[in-house]
Amino acid sequence: MERTPINPVTWAAEMGFNQGELVSGHTRTLYCSGQTAMSDDGKPQHDGDMAAQVALSLDNLEAVLREAGMSLANLVRLNVYTTDVNLLFPHYPVLTSRLTAAGVAPTTTMLGVTQLALPGQMVELEATAVA
Repeated sequence: MERTPINPVTWAAEMGFNQGELVSGHTRTLYCSGQTAMSDDGKPQHDGDMAAQVALSLDNLEAVLREAGMSLANLVRLNVYTTDVNLLFPHYPVLTSRLTAAGVAPTTTMLGVTQLALPGQMVELEATAVA
């Protein structure tokens, strides 16, 4: 088994974790760290705007997938963490429309949590992809 860190940005590795980890053998599996609405330089974005946070979190997940030579089409697992499940539901089509366009319906868990890593963050997407 070979493990390769996947980091399309540098700030995460500086904080002691990888944005993704590619595990190779007879198949490739990518385990992605939770992606939130963060800029490329590690600054939280879209405070109070659930739809914008979902979209940017998904953009950041796609960046990790691209860095590994994958896309949303490779997702097999998606965990969705949110500080407000009721607020997320009206904006969930932001996520599902992009998954549908990619032709996938990955296994998914949605969890309501009291808070995420940084103040103002409302949603985090954690994924597993295979190729």
